[in-house]
Amino acid sequence: MFDFLKRKAPEAKASATGRVIAHASAGRVAWSPRDAVSLTRTGFTGNPVGFRAVKLIAEAAAALPVTLQDRTTRYDAHPVIDLLTRPNGAQGREAFLESLYGQLLLTGNGYVEAVGEEMPGEMHVLRSDRMRLVPGADGWPVAYEYAVGGRKHRFDLNGGVSPVCHIRAFHPQDDHYGLSPMQAAAQALDVHNAASRWSKALLDNAARPSGAIVYRGVDGHGQLSADQFERLQMEMESQHQGARNAGRPMLLEGGLDWKPMGFSPSDMEFQKTKEAAAREIAVAFGVPPMLLGIPGDATYANYAEANRAFYRLTVLPLAGRVLSSLGDWLSDFAGEVLTLAADLDQVPALSAEREALWRRVGEAGFLTDVEKRRMLGLPVVEMGDE
Repeated sequence: MFDFLKRKAPEAKASATGRVIAHASAGRVAWSPRDAVSLTRTGFTGNPVGFRAVKLIAEAAAALPVTLQDRTTRYDAHPVIDLLTRPNGAQGREAFLESLYGQLLLTGNGYVEAVGEEMPGEMHVLRSDRMRLVPGADGWPVAYEYAVGGRKHRFDLNGGVSPVCHIRAFHPQDDHYGLSPMQAAAQALDVHNAASRWSKALLDNAARPSGAIVYRGVDGHGQLSADQFERLQMEMESQHQGARNAGRPMLLEGGLDWKPMGFSPSDMEFQKTKEAAAREIAVAFGVPPMLLGIPGDATYANYAEANRAFYRLTVLPLAGRVLSSLGDWLSDFAGEVLTLAADLDQVPALSAEREALWRRVGEAGFLTDVEKRRMLGLPVVEMGDE
């Protein structure tokens, strides 16, 4: 009659594949997410090496003097120069370009919006993590969607000049989006962050016990009484802990033996692992470790040589890509072929190279003035001009 009271509780239901999934994921390394927002959080705002590498490149590239010229003339005054000098009401040239370079380094993509149908009145850098490219049936983009919260704005590319300039880094496996140095350095960033957390936990736990007090009773018992343990603990707290008691000698009574302890070889290797991860991050961004203060790097003879290599191998190629894309895009608005480029003659880090080049070209008597100017990247001067 009351058999229903004796029924067993219903068994928990689970998929038959659960054990397989659990076994497959057990023991795997837990890497951080690879989306743009997570990488920016862990690699830029949460890692000093990644933060400094991005800031160093973006600030150096944004500070480069920029020239505007067409096939024959270098302009000192032009609407494009005015636009680049004051891109919008909240940013000047350097702040605007630093934001653009930063987005490109963090996400591999940079987006610039033009305000105005003819010659833009303003330019704005849009956040890459909020932008989505909409491809058409032929694979080419037909629109861009910018999403903030639950709202979206669509930039159509049907006819006319594109209102958005999309600058992307090279990505061998993606047709529409670029690959950022932050993604390439993601594993090294995880290792560096994990090493920092380990060091913090080590400090929170008093770094490492310097030794252990072992009780050896004369009667064969190896355990203190409650009163003895409490007295020893109080004496340790009052006489041998804290900064004011550092280095004070310890007096032990009979039956107590001091066993010194120290760092194991694996603990000592942890710092080397962290420094190796920092060098990998610097290599991914193209920054000589010497410029980031990372020890153990002797690739360059001195700081000046490392700084020159930094400009030649990292800053100038990045600035050339961005300025070339902006120049082509703004040429469509201006209706003429214009070229934006960095003025290498005004870069202090390249002064030694510039002096050597000018000396070699100036001493080449078999070259005409026109050929010399062309070799130096200067526009051709019309006959009769001083």
